[in-house]
Amino acid sequence: MKALVKPLGFCVALILAFGSVTYMLPQIKGEAPKEEEVIVGALTMDSFIAMGEKLYHGKGTCTLCHNKLGRAPDLLTYNVVQVSLEQIADPRYQGKAVDAEGYLLESMLQPSAYVVKGFGKKGTNDRESPMPAVDKPPIQLSEVAIVAIVAYLQKKDGNPVTVALPTAAPEPDKIDETAEAKPALPQNPEEVIAKYGCAACHSIQKTQSVIGPSLNDVGKRLEIDQIRASIIDPKAEIASGFPPIMPEFPAMTITELEMIVQFLAKQTEVQP
Repeated sequence: MKALVKPLGFCVALILAFGSVTYMLPQIKGEAPKEEEVIVGALTMDSFIAMGEKLYHGKGTCTLCHNKLGRAPDLLTYNVVQVSLEQIADPRYQGKAVDAEGYLLESMLQPSAYVVKGFGKKGTNDRESPMPAVDKPPIQLSEVAIVAIVAYLQKKDGNPVTVALPTAAPEPDKIDETAEAKPALPQNPEEVIAKYGCAACHSIQKTQSVIGPSLNDVGKRLEIDQIRASIIDPKAEIASGFPPIMPEFPAMTITELEMIVQFLAKQTEVQP
């Protein structure tokens, strides 16, 4: 009987250890984050603009790049409507907008229609924007949310708000009929990196960025558990010298999380 005590105790301890680890892992479903419930009929223009401001600083993750760090133009420091009209007149403009409202909408849905000089992807001669389309993952804003942000950008500089208030939400029985098919889950770490826009702020493989710490040597600097924790709760421990702007990714599945964690743990050398 005594001979069984130690092995039994070891097994119990092992079960408790594994149980603790499962509680540490995020219980995440592979679904898009839920939008805040908006009662369309109750919206006023003031509340619509306020919603746009909240989205700009929050779920829209606009301030992640549009800030004073130089990753993208800081939209809060100049008259966005006036500059939009100037950019429409620029010979490099490739879009179809004819006014500031159309340009702002287009800039969020088709960011490469016009790329401000110096802010394009490296090697594209400012013809391709690093900004993802905001109606697609990982940001995935609704049409109402996108228009609300445009209203906020127009109003912040004292310009007339030209967008119309939404008057009706889609009928529930028509949503599934018109919705696009859900995108396939990433099959490799590179697809996870692309899906969640990691390269927008981090140097990783051939992409260079100084907004966040380089990920090319993260496996040398952090243990695998630290890498995992930094993705699950990015604000728990901020890397020295970098702003606390990394967003959370509530739609990331555990499979995606582990795929990118295992990949990053192997990154131990700075790429040329």
